[in-house]
Amino acid sequence: MRAALATITSLLLSACSGQAAARPTTSSTTQTTAASVSADGCGVTAVVRGGVPGWLDEAGGHNNPTGLRYVIGHPALAAGFLFGDPLRVGHPENPANKILWVVRTPRQGSQLVVDGHPLGATEPQVHLAQPANSSPGEIYPSIVDVPTAGCWQFDLRWAHSHAQVELNYI
Repeated sequence: MRAALATITSLLLSACSGQAAARPTTSSTTQTTAASVSADGCGVTAVVRGGVPGWLDEAGGHNNPTGLRYVIGHPALAAGFLFGDPLRVGHPENPANKILWVVRTPRQGSQLVVDGHPLGATEPQVHLAQPANSSPGEIYPSIVDVPTAGCWQFDLRWAHSHAQVELNYI
């Protein structure tokens, strides 16, 4: 448990060293309740269940899904709640590979562009763009399907911000 909390703290601290304009205050990174890290994360992205950082609650319009596992991007400017859990190869249904992205910096009416590829490879690639038409808060619901199993790196871009996450697909 200590190792898991140390990993979360380390990830949050290192991720917060990104864009100067988006650096959080100390109070905005505190957990609201205890969180636990799952062993099935990949890359440097941990999969977490439990309390969310304060910034995530604010950006999600204080209406984040409860009980779902989630990931925090690096830098800590985006998070993804995993409705389709575990994420699966192809175009699964019931459940689909739904991810609710919550971004920390204002989206300013811009779409979220998601580009992905297997970690350590350039092909195959996936690309999607989600419009900024959901509320409350700074959210983008999406379905993120990939053609092959493994750890996938996703680059997220919106307005003047960007973050990266790695997600495991089975």
